[in-house]
Amino acid sequence: MKKYDYKVDDKLEYFPPTHPTITQIKAHNYICVRGEGNPNGEAFGLDVEILYALSYAIKMSYKGEHIPLGYFEYTVFPLEGIWDVKDKTLKDFNKDNLMYTIMIRQPEFVTMEVFEKFKTLTKLKKKNIDIEKATFEMIEDGWCCQMMHIGSFDDEPASFGQMETYVTKQGYTRLDKTHREIYLSDPRKTDVNKMKTVLRFKVKKD
Repeated sequence: MKKYDYKVDDKLEYFPPTHPTITQIKAHNYICVRGEGNPNGEAFGLDVEILYALSYAIKMSYKGEHIPLGYFEYTVFPLEGIWDVKDKTLKDFNKDNLMYTIMIRQPEFVTMEVFEKFKTLTKLKKKNIDIEKATFEMIEDGWCCQMMHIGSFDDEPASFGQMETYVTKQGYTRLDKTHREIYLSDPRKTDVNKMKTVLRFKVKKD
């Protein structure tokens, strides 16, 4: 049986260097949940729970009666988020002003049909979360600047500053102020100074 581990098979996307680089990211299928507000709040935690409930239901399906066609062994992908702000006129950063699309990438055998089947199955088991918020989408980042950020989320602005300076020197322009984060560390178990987060935003050639 085919085996897939993003830590080995997709190093370019998930383990960039700790300095800015420009690369092209192809399209992938994701289970997504959209929301807004402070990511430290309860609502964000419930949205994350939706993603993991569905992703692990699909991952562990080989033990049950609903094995998707073409299923292969794989490592569940990390949590990712695309971040924006609701009110762009505000000058001071406020976490309550955030908008997000959080997501977990899915292996190639997961189709819309597979997603809908496991959405129905998971809804029967997980009464405490709103499974209906989940969507199945293909997202392509295309040409991007990215780097590995080591440390606290609150220190990310310094890394983004490095990225924007690098992009300009390389003759590119940042497309917009949205950005993607890929969370490689569990903040509940990792020293804040050692946390690893991939930072990425879209660019275009000048």
